[in-house]
Amino acid sequence: MQKKLDSLLAAAGIALPDQQKHQLIGYVELLHKWNKAYNLTSVRDPMQMLVRHILDSIMVNPHLEGSRFIDVGTGPGLPGIPLAIIRPDSHFTLLDSLGKRVRFLRQVQHELGLKNVEPVQSRVEEFIPEPAFDGVISRAFASLQDMLSWCHHLPVKGEGRFYALKGLRPDDELATLPQGIQLQEIIKLRVPELDGERHLVILKAN
Repeated sequence: MQKKLDSLLAAAGIALPDQQKHQLIGYVELLHKWNKAYNLTSVRDPMQMLVRHILDSIMVNPHLEGSRFIDVGTGPGLPGIPLAIIRPDSHFTLLDSLGKRVRFLRQVQHELGLKNVEPVQSRVEEFIPEPAFDGVISRAFASLQDMLSWCHHLPVKGEGRFYALKGLRPDDELATLPQGIQLQEIIKLRVPELDGERHLVILKAN
């Protein structure tokens, strides 16, 4: 798995210290192990997890602004755990409503020694942050409208950003953004060995 990760990182032009690589591999091993009982992801092959979960998550890293983030609907910790591993000076709240996922996240936090993550079990609309976040990250919301409707109270007013990881460019959704939200940038991500398009949509809360 180490060779595969090294190959993917090289293809993406990403350089990481050995400790972070070992943590990423450790996370994949835990995800693979717990997946058998908890059904955390439809991806069963650890080598595919490296592509579709690890690399797909960390490709957004250069575009994040700030140091305090929340990963909404994190599931098994995607993209929050891989990002927390490679951004040790940033803090990530990992929010999910399902207890089994949060139990898994706490195990990952313990086994990998991640001091910069906080798994929280809550529905997003009921979660009140203190203080607010620099960025709200989502990889699993059905639409930008749902993300903005449920998460509007989470980012820092006037400065906070919403980062939505999408497949195809969501032009239809972008045409109906609510008042007070502006599109900052759409970035096409090139993830080595990943089929299909990937885009990062960055929205700013006025």
